[in-house]
Amino acid sequence: MKRFHFAACASATMCIALATALTGQALANPTAVQALRLSPVQKGVDYTRPSVEEAARCKIESRKVEGGGSAWVVSDPNGIVLRMFVDTNGNNSVDQWRYYKDGVEVYRDIDSTFNQKADQFRWFHTGGTRWGIDRNEDGVVDSWKQISAEEVTAEVVAALAQADTARFQRLVLTDAELRSLGLGPDRAEKLAEKLDGIQRRFQAVASEQRAITEETKWLQFSGTRPGIVPVGTEGSTKDVEVYENVVAVVETGGQADQVYIGALVRVDSVWRVIDVPQIATDDASAVASRGFFFRPAGLQREIHSGGPSEQMQELLTKLERLDRQAADAVTEQAQADYTLQRAELIEGIAQNADTPQDQVMWLRQLADMISAAVQMGHSPDGAQRLEDLYKRFAEEGADNDILAYIRFRQYTAEYGLALQEPRANFQAVQEKWLENLEQFVNEYPTASDAAEAMLQLGMAHEFAGEEEDAKRWFGRVVREFSDSPGAAKAAGARRRLDSVGKPLEFRGRSPAGEVIDLAKYRGKVMLIQYWATWCEPCKADMSIIKDLVTRHSPHFGVIGVSLDHSVKDLAEYVKQEGLNWPQIHEDGGLDSRPANQLGILTVPTMILVDQQGRVVRRNIQTSELDREVRRLLTTKAAGQPGAQR
Repeated sequence: MKRFHFAACASATMCIALATALTGQALANPTAVQALRLSPVQKGVDYTRPSVEEAARCKIESRKVEGGGSAWVVSDPNGIVLRMFVDTNGNNSVDQWRYYKDGVEVYRDIDSTFNQKADQFRWFHTGGTRWGIDRNEDGVVDSWKQISAEEVTAEVVAALAQADTARFQRLVLTDAELRSLGLGPDRAEKLAEKLDGIQRRFQAVASEQRAITEETKWLQFSGTRPGIVPVGTEGSTKDVEVYENVVAVVETGGQADQVYIGALVRVDSVWRVIDVPQIATDDASAVASRGFFFRPAGLQREIHSGGPSEQMQELLTKLERLDRQAADAVTEQAQADYTLQRAELIEGIAQNADTPQDQVMWLRQLADMISAAVQMGHSPDGAQRLEDLYKRFAEEGADNDILAYIRFRQYTAEYGLALQEPRANFQAVQEKWLENLEQFVNEYPTASDAAEAMLQLGMAHEFAGEEEDAKRWFGRVVREFSDSPGAAKAAGARRRLDSVGKPLEFRGRSPAGEVIDLAKYRGKVMLIQYWATWCEPCKADMSIIKDLVTRHSPHFGVIGVSLDHSVKDLAEYVKQEGLNWPQIHEDGGLDSRPANQLGILTVPTMILVDQQGRVVRRNIQTSELDREVRRLLTTKAAGQPGAQR
């Protein structure tokens, strides 16, 4: 590797005191300790920070990276990547500073103008999705190129804590963006009025409130699923994607609280704020007008100006007290008692909720809690309780969304309960489960859980060898719920089921960030092995696979696809077992991008590919590998096309 400027400052905050070799002079051999002193421009990044003693045992090496660039890579003693400092354009200066957690990149400072100052900041994997732009290169985000709804709420909380009006303003819908939404004249005018003076109103709220401080931690995003305001609504010319009544759940000094964010509007890859945030302890009338886009008259309720009713406050206090005692529920009976008491409290809170939106939020929590408790064996009557809850709200004419939500969790609880029976007839239990799933899809075909029901049906039919039925259900997920979390898995499963005899394009990234591409191994018989260190059958296969690699090298190779959540576990096992083939690892386990690419439902799953890159077997067993590999190598040597099945 050429020598290049290593610590060219991403900003003034990044130019910390380093050894002379790292002050921007031409650099040949930086040490790992020196490199580890660099830190991200943006605060709050959760990345691996070795201690002084650990840093002394880390190593740094030069490496070529994808696209022809060069990098210094800092790794711990187990080979897990901690930092990567990249020169992408060959001008001998670092222009990307990459930071890793557990071997996976979570954040990157980028110098896109190659002037040795960062002007972009990106978060990855468990770090999030944010992409900030810093036009004047002062280390402060000037605008967001990409930010999720969840991350917007965290930014609002941070802006409140710091009384940082500029930080909040970067999240607000701009005039140009408002015009781009294509809203009808009346709705656009009302939204413009709502946005007028929002910066001043935020400043007033931030300066007066005392609940959100620098110690406050953002815990989670709370809101029902987003909705579409369709083209033609009140004269609109475009579909508009919206979240209504969004809440950020926060914690300060062990005390949970809520920040009402209001409505969020999507503009391309960013979500925008249109409301001034309010603390839950503020005048509740401020929350009453939160609904801006979705406000059916029949669902509106008056909110008492004095905040929660006395009965509601009493229930919330009891719930808080009960949750503090949860750690003491160590026996099965104690856990069952806790579940019952909590369910009764939440049901009472839902009945006394101030708004329909709050009621739905509590009912969802209730249904989730009971269903989970049943499956853990803590609530034997939970399935019946969910059925009763469903019937009561159905009789009251509740919205289909909440009815579907309760019903799906009722069916899931019934399935879990049936499996717990000592003499369970598993075939009968499975048949009833599939019958309930189909009934759910027929009753609530547009419910968000219908996508999960269809995915489960596809999986069940595939495991039963009914591949056409499996493809039919997977196909419905893709067609009818293309934006659902399961759509990628379903599309990959169909691709895998139809893959035999077809060329396979397959690539992924190693824990170090390098691209591993199946196409580079053309001319070899290749095995794609999906596995994980927590999968005992997978580990039992390793000795057989290692033997095959030894005996048939260089004509046979393996690409491992680890579905571990911990890169450390992967690295330790690979080193311990001496696995010498490349490993793909991307965040997400069974829901990771490489797993979804081929719809992997379980491990081990192994796919055999011939010398031309065509799939020969899409679910081969280790007992069949040697025979199949020898057959492919023999037919290749004879110049004949390999039979496929």
